[in-house]
Amino acid sequence: MIKKTLELLGEYILLMKRVFTKPEKWSIFWKQYFVETESLGLTSVALIGIISIAIGAVLVIQTAYNIENPFIPKMYVGYMVRESLILEFSCTMIALILAGKVGSNISSDIGTMRLTEQIDAMEMMGINSANYLILPKVVAVCVFNPILMLFSFLVGILGGWLIVAATGMITLSQYTEGLRFAFNGYYIVYAVTKMIVFSFIIVTVSALYGYGPKANSMEVGRASTRSIVSICLLILITDLMLTQLMLN
Repeated sequence: MIKKTLELLGEYILLMKRVFTKPEKWSIFWKQYFVETESLGLTSVALIGIISIAIGAVLVIQTAYNIENPFIPKMYVGYMVRESLILEFSCTMIALILAGKVGSNISSDIGTMRLTEQIDAMEMMGINSANYLILPKVVAVCVFNPILMLFSFLVGILGGWLIVAATGMITLSQYTEGLRFAFNGYYIVYAVTKMIVFSFIIVTVSALYGYGPKANSMEVGRASTRSIVSICLLILITDLMLTQLMLN
C-alpha cells in the first residue's frame, strides 16, 4: 500500500513537471482554454444551481425548526444559512459533486485517448501531450470553479429566501437581517482559496489516473472510479488542513 502510494506520488510529480511548461503556441492554448471552460465549467452551472437552491431551502427549514427557544432571535436562521453555505457547502460540497462530474469526465477522456493511441501519436510528433491536454483544463477549472462557487452561494441564499416567502416560517425582514448580521468578508477569501485548491486537485489527480497506460476499455472505467475516490479523500483531507491554517 505504501509502495503503491509512493509510486503514484512519483508519477504525479513527473507528470506535473511536464504539464507546467510553457505552451508551444499560446494561440492553441487559449483556444483549448475556452473549449475546456465550456466543457468542464459551463455545463455544470444548471446542476449546481438546482442543488444549491434545494440546499438553501432545506437549511432554512431545518434551522427554523431547531430554533424553538423564544429568546433566540429568528434572524439567526438567515445567519446560519449564510455561514453554512459560504464555509462548507458552496466550496467543499460543491467540490465533491464536481469531483464526480468533472473528474470522471477528464479521467475517461484522457484514458480513452491513451487507449486509442492518440497520446502516443502526439508524442511521436514531438508534442508535449501532458501540457497540451492537461494545462488548459487546470487553468480553466481553477479560474471558473471559484465563480461557480460564488454562484452556488448566491443561489443558495435565493433558495432560502424563496422558502421563507412561500412558507412564512419567519419574516423576510428577519431572514434578510440574519444574512447581513456579523458578516466577515474574510470568509469569502477562505472559500475561494479552498475552491481553487480543490479544483487543482480534481483536474490533476483525474488526469494522472487517465494518463497511465490502458490495456482495454475496462481499465478506463476502473481508472475513472479510482480517481473519484482518491479526489474525494484528498479534498476532505485538504479541507481539514486549510480550515486549521486559515481559520485558527
